[in-house]
Amino acid sequence: MAGIYLHIPFCNSKCIYCGFYSVVSKDFRNKFIPALKREILGRRNFFSSLYPSDRLVKTLYIGGGTPSVLDISILKEAISLLRDEFSFPAAAFQTDNPDEFEFTVEVNPDDITPDYAHSLRQLGVNRVSMGVQSFQDTHLKWMCRRHTSLQAVEAFNTLRCAGFRNISLDLIFGFPLMTEIEWADNLDKVVSLGPEHISAYQLGIDPGTPLERLAEKGRFSLPGDETCEKMYKTLQSRLAEAGYFQYEVSNFCLKAPSSDNQEHFKDYRSRHNSSYWKRIPYLGLGPGAHSFIGRHREWNFSNVASYCSPDIVEIREGESLSPEDIFNEILMLGLRTADGAALEDLRQSSPQSSLFISDLLPKVHHFQQSGLISIDKAGAIKIPPEHFFISDGIIRDLFV
Repeated sequence: MAGIYLHIPFCNSKCIYCGFYSVVSKDFRNKFIPALKREILGRRNFFSSLYPSDRLVKTLYIGGGTPSVLDISILKEAISLLRDEFSFPAAAFQTDNPDEFEFTVEVNPDDITPDYAHSLRQLGVNRVSMGVQSFQDTHLKWMCRRHTSLQAVEAFNTLRCAGFRNISLDLIFGFPLMTEIEWADNLDKVVSLGPEHISAYQLGIDPGTPLERLAEKGRFSLPGDETCEKMYKTLQSRLAEAGYFQYEVSNFCLKAPSSDNQEHFKDYRSRHNSSYWKRIPYLGLGPGAHSFIGRHREWNFSNVASYCSPDIVEIREGESLSPEDIFNEILMLGLRTADGAALEDLRQSSPQSSLFISDLLPKVHHFQQSGLISIDKAGAIKIPPEHFFISDGIIRDLFV
């Protein structure tokens, strides 16, 4: 299995917190498809170094930026380019079963109309990820979001009416403007809609964002860990009560249909994002996109002008991962998930892994004594969900 990520570097406005690369200018939008075609042609053999020719791409994720700001005809052309150069399964663009093929597009609520939603379905999109962030209009205005709470609800219903049965909604918590009562209300509202997937992120201060500039001027500071942890616990308990399974630190999903006349898959976790955490190879296209295969990681420069220029020869750089890098990455990515980090995967990571494991296990046993880590019968090291909030600190202490 492999995945493709396509980064759309365009937004109509910039959110106060967002650190993902995008530009508001419309100057390069008509040059993007020719540039994308050049990159696709240059990367069509990306997977062949590791996979035989009959190995298929099983996930496609179009993110940004804001993909939904582009006319549907542009997205259609981009998808056509990808289909021409990469091997997709026979069911691709014709299935709602993510185990056969998962095709996700990120959208903003204010871009969703009945025609647009229907057109996404016609393109073969079977999963939509929508950035709601909050159901409180005061929060949305402060974040510089373009939509209102009502528009978010209307957009969700429009996607449902268009036939989407795999929708993910994003929420943000942990900022001074939000009270614990408002956060609980946001959770009640998202649960009442019943999306198949919910992602909830604690607000951070990313470099180069308007939020960072406010913080540097002393006009913004994040709430304390105690407040954020309380909100995180509320998130976990409320979604668990509503039947959502937490499969990763920030991600929750419902169980999937299992009756004879419906698709037979286990749950609605994001297959594409899960491939990142499992270190499955993926190709990133577009300015700012990252790629990974084997022991090598690459990233495109975050510069849409250079990307769209036919005279630019080099648009990316990369690195080869050391045995320590790979070991720590398997550990870190696994411990962020409910599945944990398998000891067998760590053992097979490199010829030096036995040395790394001898360094790791005493630390693991130390955390076991305090209940912060467990090892299951299959040999997977796990952080119990009740300690996910402090997982970053635990993982840092385990690095070799």
